[in-house]
Amino acid sequence: MAAASELVGLGGPRDPAHPEPPATRFHQVHGANIRVDPSGTRATRVESFAHGVCFSREPLAPGQVFLVEIEEKELGWCGHLRLGLTALDPANLATVPEFSLPDLVNLGHSWVFAITRHHNRVPREGQADAESAAPSRPQALLVEPYLRIEQYLIPRDRLVGRSRPGLYSHLLDQLYEQNVLPPTARRSRLGVLFCPREDGTADMHIVINGEDMGPSARGLPAAQPLYAVVDVFASTKSVRLVQLEYGLPSLQTLCRLVIQKSVVHRVAIDGLHLPKGLKDFCKYE
Repeated sequence: MAAASELVGLGGPRDPAHPEPPATRFHQVHGANIRVDPSGTRATRVESFAHGVCFSREPLAPGQVFLVEIEEKELGWCGHLRLGLTALDPANLATVPEFSLPDLVNLGHSWVFAITRHHNRVPREGQADAESAAPSRPQALLVEPYLRIEQYLIPRDRLVGRSRPGLYSHLLDQLYEQNVLPPTARRSRLGVLFCPREDGTADMHIVINGEDMGPSARGLPAAQPLYAVVDVFASTKSVRLVQLEYGLPSLQTLCRLVIQKSVVHRVAIDGLHLPKGLKDFCKYE
């Protein structure tokens, strides 16, 4: 096991060799039923259950998480969000496939999976099955400030979904932190990233509410640009991007963490003598 000092550590201070990854945005090329808001951070399927494929605007950096939160669900459909990576440049697609599975995957150079609790774990060399490759779940996911995925340390704070502020939000938030809710529940946060290996390939990982689900695919071409794929499919109607802080935490984030530790639940934040913008940031982010 590598020592902490040997890790690339996206969560640590940045240096010129590893600059801060750019903010994530949705690509202007997307499925016919998708509407992306002007900020490029929210994607909504406006009709039907298909034609909801979205891409990241830019290729991901190694270890960069493309993180989405499920904002809206739609009853009456069977199926949920799909997530993955593609080496295909969205701008060069003649048409965006109706489905990520199987249509986009059948085009080649794409790795997409339906989100489930126990899914897509690929065993490492010498392991008998995927179950043995499953990471052990810590008793409390937020005990450590960073999530370690292979050689990367990723700030855990925003990886975990949070309930809407309310009387019981302090109890509901614990369910997200312990990752016991369905992975496609409203307000769940799901991310995808890739980790290069010494042989020139990369492993794809999917993160559900702060828990690394293990390698979902191996042998990705690490030297090629890899775009995130988000299929807003069936019962998943709308998602929004969540930005991570890979360097040192901002003063705003540090203030939020101190304030949240000082109150029983987020409704109590309204009674504090703080600027409204900071109150909203503490309650919703």
